[in-house]
Amino acid sequence: MSAASNNERLAGEPVSLWVATGGTTEYPGLRGDVEVDVAVIGGGIAGLTAALALKRAGRTVAVVETARVGTGVTGHTTGKVTSLQRLAYTELRDRHGTETARAYGQANEAALGHIADTVATEGIDCDFRRVANYTYAESDDALARVRAEADLAAEFGLPATFTTEVPLPFPVKGAVRFDGQAQLHAVKYLQGLARAVDGDGSFVFEGARAQDIQEGSPCVVSLEDGSVRARDVIVATNVPFGDHGLFEARSRAHRSYLVAGRVDTPPLDATFISVDEPMRSVLTVGIDGKSYMLAGGEGHPASEATDTAAHYRRLAAFARDRLGVDEVAYRWSTQDGIPLDGLPYVGLMSPDAKHVYVITGLRKWGLTNGTAAALILTATLTGRENQWAAVFNSNRSAPADSAKRPDEENPDATGKPAGQPARADLTPGEGTVIEVGGESTAVYRDPEGQVHAVSAVCTHLGCIVDFNPADVTWDCPCHGSRFATDGNVIQGPAVAALPPRPMP
Repeated sequence: MSAASNNERLAGEPVSLWVATGGTTEYPGLRGDVEVDVAVIGGGIAGLTAALALKRAGRTVAVVETARVGTGVTGHTTGKVTSLQRLAYTELRDRHGTETARAYGQANEAALGHIADTVATEGIDCDFRRVANYTYAESDDALARVRAEADLAAEFGLPATFTTEVPLPFPVKGAVRFDGQAQLHAVKYLQGLARAVDGDGSFVFEGARAQDIQEGSPCVVSLEDGSVRARDVIVATNVPFGDHGLFEARSRAHRSYLVAGRVDTPPLDATFISVDEPMRSVLTVGIDGKSYMLAGGEGHPASEATDTAAHYRRLAAFARDRLGVDEVAYRWSTQDGIPLDGLPYVGLMSPDAKHVYVITGLRKWGLTNGTAAALILTATLTGRENQWAAVFNSNRSAPADSAKRPDEENPDATGKPAGQPARADLTPGEGTVIEVGGESTAVYRDPEGQVHAVSAVCTHLGCIVDFNPADVTWDCPCHGSRFATDGNVIQGPAVAALPPRPMP
């Protein structure tokens, strides 16, 4: 997408509500060498939860985070902490059988309890509160499906009921209700985890990008200015660093959008998600005495070319017309891995690995799935059994279609256009890809009129990036990597920045 078509009319600051209101952290970068029991790559929900659990179990840990704690995928979540995930149990039973679906629910309920206990034990001020969660239906077909989901979840021992009383400001026909669920301020929670991890022989490093993992005795995680030597390594970076395409072929990057606006009413003691399409996710939060209504949805594969501004506009219209939001204050998008068989991947990085572990494919429910995954690996690394480890096993048999890559499934997503213009006249806020000296160059003019030029060739596997005017990013249409306009990596699987190019 080459131009910021009508982008100036998009409402809201282009930043996550959680990142905007969570403050910031100032942990040092890694200079020199550190030796610990476990190195954790990634300062999101999975990595920090694992690090704290391992520290509590007597291990020393070092967390290395490329950016700042909480600014990655977890900082762009909805903030829902729940084992009710749309119609997950019907889906998982149909694909994997009753016992697997039951185990998935138990793992997510245990994760919810772990988060509640951690907030209390560590005294984390993150606006944690218990709420009911609803999967609601507006059509007759959806109503039958939520009834069936309620019955199935109750059979699994989950806190499920079917109800026609749904506290939304618009009429619906019924819903699955899970009691005792929760919501929280995701960034503040992660910051609390980081505070509990750092110290007493354990470390949190920020601005520390892992560049290589060497498995051995010990394993060595190399960074630009130092290294971490550890018996075990956990890779918890959403898209796994250093997996050489294994999980790239077994999950698909999926993008979602959210908007948040001020409302005058107190936060509801409930969160919601629809069965009917287009899917809508709804909740209210209170931050610093202000109430915000969040509306999410508009999801699509990251490889799908789309008008990102249109997604935000549709969510803003939904928030205005059905939720009473007068003006959008914040808007943001996020990406997560959707595993091909519907279950997260937790365990050894590969069948040949001995000390390098991975957490990925959290299917957009990272607060609970990431926590459950961290507890599984904590048990593994401390020599204890975990009843859910086999269900989440990272080296289980893959579905037959997992050998296909996103660019093979969608040839138009290769990002290699047949011909590119040799120049472009850009207005402030616009970006495009042009040919400069025979090289594909990503050119952006910022609001002050300054032009920025970087290579348009994704550093992952060589696809050509597209300009995303709504989020002001360069996005790879093949595998979901995202880059800032200066070329720095926002999200992998790419790990290297887009290098600068001569100014056109």
